[in-house]
Amino acid sequence: MSKFVSTPFTVGVHELMHRPGSQREIERDIVVAERMGEGLIAVAAGAQMHLALRLESVHEGVLVTADVSTTAEGECGRCLDPMVEDLQVEFQELFAYSLDEAFDYEIHDDHVDCEPLVRDAVVLALPFQPVCRPDCAGLDPETGERLIEPRLQDANESLDPRWAALREFGLTED
Repeated sequence: MSKFVSTPFTVGVHELMHRPGSQREIERDIVVAERMGEGLIAVAAGAQMHLALRLESVHEGVLVTADVSTTAEGECGRCLDPMVEDLQVEFQELFAYSLDEAFDYEIHDDHVDCEPLVRDAVVLALPFQPVCRPDCAGLDPETGERLIEPRLQDANESLDPRWAALREFGLTED
């Protein structure tokens, strides 16, 4: 039997247990203890997170519905500029009175621990290839400088010699 450890993500549900139909709403502002996410963008340790929870007693346990809002920081996947993105995620999960193969989460010592659910929801909501804006032109492949507008190839620009033969086909108005 594991010892109960209280965190900002744990919520007491003693008054809801075995009372189907009763419910409670809780709002919490939490300081994220450790980084959530890997890669180009993540929710940094020390970031603010707002949780709005609705806890509903049902026959099998306590149904938790959550709205989570926070801010992720990182860099654009095209131009590598720093960026900030607001995240809004929702989830719903049943915490069962007793764990069996039908349920993934269980009530421990009259508390539910929402941290794994919040972490999963936030990390899955992070963009895989974040961009600072949809029309970000990225970096110039030759100079590495940030492009202000999408790059248009100049007709006099050097062409890879492997493609030089295609110039002879030229485009016509016909």
